[in-house]
Amino acid sequence: MKPKLINLAVFASGQGSNFSAIAKAVKQGRIKAQLKVLVCDNPQAPVVKRAQVARVQVVLVQREDFSSRLEFEAAIIQKLNNYKIDLIVLAGFMRLLSPVFVKRYRNRIMNIHPSLLPVFKGAHAIKDAFDSKAKVTGVTVHFVDEKVDHGPVILQQRIRVGEKDTLISLEKRIHSVEHKLYPKAIKLVIANKIKSSRLN
Repeated sequence: MKPKLINLAVFASGQGSNFSAIAKAVKQGRIKAQLKVLVCDNPQAPVVKRAQVARVQVVLVQREDFSSRLEFEAAIIQKLNNYKIDLIVLAGFMRLLSPVFVKRYRNRIMNIHPSLLPVFKGAHAIKDAFDSKAKVTGVTVHFVDEKVDHGPVILQQRIRVGEKDTLISLEKRIHSVEHKLYPKAIKLVIANKIKSSRLN
């Protein structure tokens, strides 16, 4: 009897290139899971089209439709329950999740960040690293906790900043690494090669 595949939800608000990398890895069998749903808070986001092309269900939940973050997150939780989601993967989701939400899904929320955390936290990590003339930056995949860009590290990869790098060329190289590192990290978590007590 084959083991039950875990159910994945990807949360995204923007372009969705990491979503596409994850969807491709699932389709090719590199990630042993079912990509059940994209949760998006922006109906105009290109990631919505990507999900439709990949034939992944899309759940649109807009913050302005709810009177509080608690109600907004309650609506998301209801959808996650409907799809029996085991693991949440944040891929450019531009909403901070409340401590209540994080506690509910402890060790079952992953995030990717374009720096070698704990340095260069925040929404402009690539530009901050470039502007600071850092010699090395990178990509971090981590479990989400109650703090911003914090939590146990799953994988990191260093990226050397070259003298000829522009902000655009650095962004391209970082995104290229993200698209390989994130599926690899998800695979490790699902296979229990990384400690995650709530998956099985």
